[in-house]
Amino acid sequence: MSETDSFIEEVSEEVRRDKLFVLMRKYGWIGIVAVLLLVGGAAFNEWRKASNMARAQQLGDSLMLALEQDDTAARSAALAKVDVAGTQSQALVTMLLANAQIESGDNNAALTALTTLANDASQPKAYRDLATLKLVLLAGKDMARDERRAKLDGLAVGGGAFRLLAEEQLAMLDIDEGNTEAAISRLQDIKNDVDVTPGLQGRASQLIVVLGGDVDAS
Repeated sequence: MSETDSFIEEVSEEVRRDKLFVLMRKYGWIGIVAVLLLVGGAAFNEWRKASNMARAQQLGDSLMLALEQDDTAARSAALAKVDVAGTQSQALVTMLLANAQIESGDNNAALTALTTLANDASQPKAYRDLATLKLVLLAGKDMARDERRAKLDGLAVGGGAFRLLAEEQLAMLDIDEGNTEAAISRLQDIKNDVDVTPGLQGRASQLIVVLGGDVDAS
């Protein structure tokens, strides 16, 4: 390589370094910001996980303390004071509170809690459906028959988790209304459903016999 070529190459290298330096001065802050964002994001993620875990532990401890109360009234009072952060946790605590209130004989408070949960669209559907079913069962004949049927019909449609239990209660309403044929037909459907549990199947079969129906009919 000649001295001229060597000189030209050195000059070109210097020019490239100068350009790189200028670019670094002009845009280097972008890289620094990117690094800070990555580090900050990772730190925030870890903080959020730790916070969620701490809240979950605190909720679990509060629930354990409340459920360990021997007196049902004290248990209800303790559950009512549990600080709930998440919506699903709120639904769970409400169900536990309603159960404790029923055990302590405070059915009115339980009905209020169940109604609030059943009508809260922000809560998971499974919890709302369970609250509706328990509400109908607890209210019994104090709830208008048409209202009970409407609520149970809503649970019976589709593939809800409490579909067959709602159908069983609808059969009870049919019996209460003197519509034995409709009750037997509904009970036969329950008995032959692929999702029926042994316990529910047994209850349906017994009711069919009591009502004078044929258990083996399909």
